[in-house]
Parts: sequence; structure tokens; C-alpha cells
Amino acid sequence: MACKYCQSAIWQQKLGRCTRCMKQLAAMCALLWPLWWWGYADTPRQVESIALLFAAGSASVLLTLHVVIYPFRHNKKPAPERGSSDTPDD
Repeated sequence: MACKYCQSAIWQQKLGRCTRCMKQLAAMCALLWPLWWWGYADTPRQVESIALLFAAGSASVLLTLHVVIYPFRHNKKPAPERGSSDTPDD
């Protein structure tokens, strides 16, 4: 990840700021849920099915957190630091 928010160690600072992360999570959800439905919906107790459910579910929860927090953080752009050329990835 190239933006300064993704390089931060505190995960609360990352939520809702990086549109690249949100696009990646949306792509993961769009890929994982149909894959689970097509391949493993009839056998939900298989290890592969459970692993895919956890992956799709965690991507969905993280995407939901990003989308919920995005309107609050999108309008509040931080002032650039002195001597820094980093810009947010918006």
C-alpha cells in the first residue's frame, strides 16, 4: 500500500480513509461470496467451506466498517505535515 494511512500501525486510523483498501475489500467480497455459494453452500460443515465463510465474512465486516466510517472521515482531510509531500489516497 502506498498511502500513509495504510502504513500506520494503528488500525483505527486506517478505517474509512483509503479508497484503495475499500476497493480491494469489495473485490474480495464479490469474489468470495459467489465462490462459496457455488462451491460449498450445500456442504457447510466442510473445512474448506468454513474457511471460505470466515474469509468472506471477515472481508464483509471490514468493508462494512470502512463504509460506515467513510462519510465521517472523507470530509476531514488532515493538514499536510511540514516538509512532507505525502497526499492521502482519495
